[in-house]
Amino acid sequence: MSRPVRRALAAVVLLLAGTATATAAAAPAGAATTLPALTNIRTGVNPGFDRVVLDLTAGSAPGVSYQLVDELTADPTGDIVWLTGEYFVNVSATPAAAHDDAGAPTYPGPQKFRTRNLRNVMAVAVTGDFEGHLTVGLGVRSRTTVNVFTLTAPNRVVIDVAS
Repeated sequence: MSRPVRRALAAVVLLLAGTATATAAAAPAGAATTLPALTNIRTGVNPGFDRVVLDLTAGSAPGVSYQLVDELTADPTGDIVWLTGEYFVNVSATPAAAHDDAGAPTYPGPQKFRTRNLRNVMAVAVTGDFEGHLTVGLGVRSRTTVNVFTLTAPNRVVIDVAS
């Protein structure tokens, strides 16, 4: 190996070591980030929309997104999740989980259930809980407007589906 290549390699190693040291110093020893965990799923009818609420434990509020999909798949296996509905909404919350640090479930309810009281949302399913990524699927009667957002104090993910 030539001298300039060795010097460049040594510079990269020193740079990476300095970054690792600075990162370790920035995080207090023993500090763990608390993932918000799913504790309940609530549903309700409102004028003009159905609402599904995912109740979460304390921690920083997760980022949320959704996709209108042809079918729901389980995360991480990719298996099809059979759910009542003509169309499907896949909602993702990151970072979030449905289990605690020991791996025990934090959500005691059913993994899939029908929502007979709602106008558009026909069913709800927890479709994924893997590596800080929580996914929930909705089966709906019609393809329509969806609004997904978070609220804090307490943490929750709100999914509004127009009726």
